[in-house]
Amino acid sequence: MAADQGIFVPLILGIVEGLTEFLPVSSTAHILLLGDWLGFENPGQSFEVLIQLGAILAIVTIYFKKLLDLFLDALRGKPYALRFAGGVLLASFPAALAGVLMHGYIKTVLYNAPLVISSMLITGGIILLIVDRMKLEPKYTDIYEFPLPLCFGIGIFQMLALVPGVSRSGATIVGSMLMGTDKRSAAEFTFFIALPIMTGAFGYDLYKNIDVITLDAGLNIAVGFAAAFIVGAVVVRYLLDFVSKYGFALFGWWRIIVGVVGLFAFGLVG
Repeated sequence: MAADQGIFVPLILGIVEGLTEFLPVSSTAHILLLGDWLGFENPGQSFEVLIQLGAILAIVTIYFKKLLDLFLDALRGKPYALRFAGGVLLASFPAALAGVLMHGYIKTVLYNAPLVISSMLITGGIILLIVDRMKLEPKYTDIYEFPLPLCFGIGIFQMLALVPGVSRSGATIVGSMLMGTDKRSAAEFTFFIALPIMTGAFGYDLYKNIDVITLDAGLNIAVGFAAAFIVGAVVVRYLLDFVSKYGFALFGWWRIIVGVVGLFAFGLVG
């Protein structure tokens, strides 16, 4: 990062992460494009992965009692809790496996491809607009009753989000709705499956890049992490009510606008 930027840029990027992590707009794409535009130095392309855990911990804060009850009920062997825990793990497995196998390619190639990122933002926005307008009849409205095959199918969609610009929450929400969930439960389930996948991504990326993370880079990560946590907590608190009332069209249009701006900003069109 340029010396005169101080903590301003990582603070801004952390706020953007908190705002976008749980929205179907691709937080990674926003951080990569904005960071490149601001000249942000990012050793090992780790900043955007490591600060995501700040936003993920916001879920723990908001859903602490529910998570504790689930954990205790699972220990007691209650079927609904065991089924839900199994469903979350099953939904996390495809992306976790693919992320480990393709880690190098994703970080060194896809993270440095603004054409891919911007194109995926636009394509995903169009898909989100189409799905949001479809007259789908939901069969599943309670995340604790999601059958295991449905959870695995959602996990396959989540795996697509390894391509920056696709959006983890966007892919899982679209996949969930196409397979029979309503909008609210689709958004809520993506909160829960973020916990294992992003915690694992944090640990694996830290392990792979610990040698290149300097003191300055560590400070940047800490600032971005804290900002993502605070802003993410606000977003999680109000997102479900928003999508239940208004759907996802706003996010679809936002993706298209950001993708087009990215294409022009990096001289990829025009």
